[in-house]
This record gives sequence, structure tokens and C-alpha cells, in this order.
Amino acid sequence: MVIKVFLATSSGSTAIKKKQQDVVGFLEALKVDYTQLDIACNEENRKWMRQNVPEEKKPSNGIPLPPQIFNEESYCGDYETFFDAKEDNSVYAFLGLAPPPGSKEALQADKEHIVENGTHTEETNEEETQDDSIGHAEEDEEQEEEDLRSEEEEELQQLEEEEEADIDEEGEYLEETQEEEAE
Repeated sequence: MVIKVFLATSSGSTAIKKKQQDVVGFLEALKVDYTQLDIACNEENRKWMRQNVPEEKKPSNGIPLPPQIFNEESYCGDYETFFDAKEDNSVYAFLGLAPPPGSKEALQADKEHIVENGTHTEETNEEETQDDSIGHAEEDEEQEEEDLRSEEEEELQQLEEEEEADIDEEGEYLEETQEEEAE
């Protein structure tokens, strides 16, 4: 998933420039993959951005100002919602991305999922997926055990056959030795 940040590279407003720099700088610090799309030099980018910002998120004049942030085609928000997510340590959720392990957001999510007995709770879909995974893992484990038992049985049978062959050979050798001694 690519994060799209719509910017105006030749904006006359220092406030817009600072907001754009803040968003881009923060995404770079988090090492989030993103693409900058200029609405000042590219009319298609400007039209696409304006058409895809939801009506309820557009300002009263109807023209959304940069920066506007999307995850592919899904609208994430503008600078204010980005700033709020940044303050709440929920930028990855804002962007529709999974937080990397060890990040503040991942740790915060873990804390929110801890229940009284110290175990983690999971969302229903995650539980179903996890239950399915456990079921498949158990089936795989049972199959592996069965395969191992079969291999062990085959090896045991092979050893027994080899021992019987050795005994037969020893018996024949003993008989030959006894016959030679008798002569």
C-alpha cells in the first residue's frame, strides 16, 4: 500500500508549507513508504484530490487545501486529523497501516488488548483466523507425528529383517563351520 500525500510545491502560504513539511518529515522519520503528488504543477492530481476528499471533510468553500493524505484510493485525512493521530500515537492506524513491532503505537495497542488475567484479547476476526490457524497447526502436527510413527515402524521392520538375515547367515556359517570341522 502506498501512502499518497497531495502537496502544493509552489504554495505562497507559509502555514501550508509548514504543514506539508511536518507531514512529510514525520512520514520519513517513521520510514513510511509514501508518494508526493503535486497539485500546483499537475492539474490531474489537483482534480483527483478534490474529487476524492469526502464531502463532509471539505471546508465550507468546498476546496480542500494541501496536505491531503490517502492510502491508495482511501482517504485518510488532512493535516489536522494527521496532527491529532500524531499526538495520540496512532499515525499507523490513521494511515491504515499495521504498526511495526516495538513502536509506541504497537505497544499502546497491546496495552489496550490486555485483560485482567494478563492474557491478550483479540478481535473476533483475529480469533477466528487464529482458531483456524491453530486447527491447521494441530492437524499438521498430527500428520507429522503420524508420518514419524510410520517412518519409525518402517525402520524398525527393516532392522528386524536385517537381524533375521544376519541370524540366517550366522546359522549357515555355523553349519558350514561345523561340517568342515566334522570332516
